[in-house]
Amino acid sequence: MIRLFVGLGNPGSEYADTRHNAGFWWVDALADRWRLTLRFEKTYFGLLARGTVEGETVWLLEPQTFMNLSGKSVGTLARFFKIPPEEILVAHDELDLPAGEVKLKQGGGHAGHNGLRDIHAQLGSPNYWRLRLGIGHPGQKNEVANWVLKKPSPDERAGIAQAMDRGLKAAELLLLGETNKATAIIHTSKPPREKNPRPAAD
Repeated sequence: MIRLFVGLGNPGSEYADTRHNAGFWWVDALADRWRLTLRFEKTYFGLLARGTVEGETVWLLEPQTFMNLSGKSVGTLARFFKIPPEEILVAHDELDLPAGEVKLKQGGGHAGHNGLRDIHAQLGSPNYWRLRLGIGHPGQKNEVANWVLKKPSPDERAGIAQAMDRGLKAAELLLLGETNKATAIIHTSKPPREKNPRPAAD
């Protein structure tokens, strides 16, 4: 079961609508779905909501440390409430998927994502779950930093919204530990893959 749902992003109005904040968008929508209110908690370096859903205690968290230090917030909360990595889900932007696609996975590497890199370090484990919200790739490695900090096009944002919705529909199943059913919902209705060139590996 998932007890802690984390969304990754950067704090501040200048970043609110950028691709890198897709994780924040999803947790905001999840808070609306579950009628929970995110409030800043200095102790946990983030916006936090705690409530009861389907009879289970659940936490929603948006680290306010900036992306590269996301693990500081996640690790502090997880240690205090004794939440193991296997009961944590992190929603984040994913360069390897086009806008409109979403994937659920447990474990694996961080693929250069600095938010995941820091969470790996702070939890001491890669075994948390990830909701990978596709944002597409600019096609060149040296364009990635600018790409993630820019707003998606209207069509891309619509695709991301559809992908987020599939994740929301599976949220209660994730909370109850029915990950196979949740995966089936999340991985259905995928849009046609658009040409999305990736540079060759070094």
